[in-house]
Amino acid sequence: MLSRRSFLSRTGLAAASAGALGAPHIARSADVLLTQAGQKPKRIIHLVSDGMSLGTLTCSDQFALLNRNRGLAWMQLFRDPAAHHGLMNTRSLNSLVTDSAAASSAWGSGSHVTNGALNFLPDGRLLTPLYALFAQAGWARGLVTTAEITHATPAGFACATKSRSSSDIIASQYFEGKIDVLLGGGRPYFDPAKRRDKRDLRADFAAAGYCVVQDLAGLENAPVDTRLLGTFAEGHLPYSIDQMASAKLRASTPTIAQMTTAALNRLQRHDNFILQIEGARIDHAAHNSDAAAAIRDQLALDEALEACLAFQRRNPDTLLVVTTDHGNSNLGLNGMGPSYQQSSQRFAALGQIKASHPEILLQLEKVGVKTKAPVVPGDPEDTLKEGAPMPEPAAAMSEPGATPLKLTAAVELTTALQLEPKAIIDIIADVTGYKMSTRRAALFSTVLAGNYQALYDQMNSPVSQLGQLMANRLGIGWTGNTHTSDYVPLIAIGPGAERFTGFLENTDIFTHYTALAGIDFKNPSVPLLAHDAQAHDVEGIAAYTRAAEQSS
Repeated sequence: MLSRRSFLSRTGLAAASAGALGAPHIARSADVLLTQAGQKPKRIIHLVSDGMSLGTLTCSDQFALLNRNRGLAWMQLFRDPAAHHGLMNTRSLNSLVTDSAAASSAWGSGSHVTNGALNFLPDGRLLTPLYALFAQAGWARGLVTTAEITHATPAGFACATKSRSSSDIIASQYFEGKIDVLLGGGRPYFDPAKRRDKRDLRADFAAAGYCVVQDLAGLENAPVDTRLLGTFAEGHLPYSIDQMASAKLRASTPTIAQMTTAALNRLQRHDNFILQIEGARIDHAAHNSDAAAAIRDQLALDEALEACLAFQRRNPDTLLVVTTDHGNSNLGLNGMGPSYQQSSQRFAALGQIKASHPEILLQLEKVGVKTKAPVVPGDPEDTLKEGAPMPEPAAAMSEPGATPLKLTAAVELTTALQLEPKAIIDIIADVTGYKMSTRRAALFSTVLAGNYQALYDQMNSPVSQLGQLMANRLGIGWTGNTHTSDYVPLIAIGPGAERFTGFLENTDIFTHYTALAGIDFKNPSVPLLAHDAQAHDVEGIAAYTRAAEQSS
């Protein structure tokens, strides 16, 4: 274990390596703030709007004002003089654009890792995650998410594994780590019929004293004096927009606010706790160019934030940190019409949309005639070298038998579809209120049939083109359908909040949390990689690391 003094003595090396790769200047970094006196919290709540671009926050606040007569609690928090504001760099070890695994690992270990890895360095070393350290210090711990509970963001606080796709391993590590509250989706990873090792992990949790629930009624009736495991869907929880439209989903699936309240009710029995809350489907909606779904899930997360703020007011020894792990696709309302006079009217049409893009595509798929999709040739400029496809990030580090790693959540049709323009017009008008022209419907029919090529390859999919189509109605455009390198907002209130001001590295979060809990620990790290391809040069990284350690 490295002491704080050892860590501080080595910050010159870390800064030099970051500067050599063009990393931004850190205005008020962790090593400076460690010397400042201040109150320490007994409770920490870390709330994450996964994949939230700043435009998503802006449009969600504007939509909230239009549709519920009050803006976001998030924006109100910005007006609170007791709150402290910061801006955070989100990069990973091997890229300016992070995935959720590397982003959460930066928070959860204080070290940068490559995209796709969870608290795992490319030279083979496992990092000690935040929740293991907090357990040793006697803190209770909880994870709440609208994704599968084994997904990258919750796992980054509690697990260490080569690949984020190793969900069976992550679920087992939750059990071994005795995480007190686990609420989200992902039932199969606890089911002996669906786990590769056939382990009945759900029964193991129950035998260890956990209350194990699988629906809203079970959550509402669960005792507050036990540990809790709740898995409320086979995969991710439904989008809020789809849950609002379905009485069955509303009756069976908790909202993120309901899960947050349940977690706080249990964790508050402990003298100290740390809780991560993730609104995951904001990110997934952005991957799908789905403005209505992203904004509805942002509003759902805001209700969870309101519950956290109420808890913080009742328990002022609580530190609440609100942020995102990265941007995604940069949703934004564009100027529409002469002098932009139509922008507000177009934006208001968001309130008429009753389903997510995956649900809309499902309805189209039900009435279309399925055909074989045309084969689209690749483009030589999208390869690392002639004839070699671009590798998936961290593909060389996947666990044996793990699900192939995919770093986007975009929904694709399983086959090409033949649909008449009138059918497209009728279905989309019914679900969204947008009665498009026959010309636009005919253009979208070529997309569904696989006969269309977008000039920007990233947008060359039915779900992305559905987002482009709806932009004519809503005025909301997208820069792509993947994560972005944007610096992201961070706001904190409560004891220790002063640490989260100025410009922060995402790895500073770990340092602040451990310092506030009185934990003196530093994980190993490796220098930032200049190019994505170097992430697979394991021997070179190991040699670089050994040389750096010997010179320190």
